[in-house]
Amino acid sequence: MIAHGTVHKYGDNVDTDVIIPARYLNTANHKELALHCMEDIDKDFVSKVKKGDIIVGGANFGCGSSREHAPISIKESGVSVVIAKTFARIFYRNAINIGLAILECDEASEKILSGDDVEVDFDTGIIINHTKCEKYQAQPFPPFIQDIITKGGLLKSI
Repeated sequence: MIAHGTVHKYGDNVDTDVIIPARYLNTANHKELALHCMEDIDKDFVSKVKKGDIIVGGANFGCGSSREHAPISIKESGVSVVIAKTFARIFYRNAINIGLAILECDEASEKILSGDDVEVDFDTGIIINHTKCEKYQAQPFPPFIQDIITKGGLLKSI
C-alpha cells in the first residue's frame, strides 16, 4: 500500500482539542467533523487539504482526551497518513481502530516541511520526500494492521 501527497506540518503536542474542537463533538457525522478538522491550529487546513495529503507532526501527536473524533476528522478530511515522532497512545489506538494510517519516524518528522511532496510505502516503511530527494525509514506496519487500515478500520476487518 502506497500513500502520496502534499504535507501539512505541525509541531509537538498537537492535542485532540485542536484536531477537532470540543464544540463540534455533538455530531456523529464524519463529513461534518472533517469540515472543522485542525481549525483551531490551522484555519486554512480544510480549504487546502486534498485527498491523499499527509500530516506530519512532532512528538506526542494526538495528546489530550481519548475522543476518537480526532482521527475520524483527519481521515475523513482526506489525509492518507499521519507521520510523527511519537503519538499519544490513545490516539494511536483510536487511529488504527478507525483505519487511519500512522507512522512514527523521528527523521521524517524533523526534516519534512509543509508543502513537501511525500510518498509512503506501508509495506517497507520507506518514506520518500520527493521535494528534498531524501528517504527516511519508519517501522512498517505488521500485516494485521495493514489489513485493518486497508479494510477501513477494526470493525470492518473482522
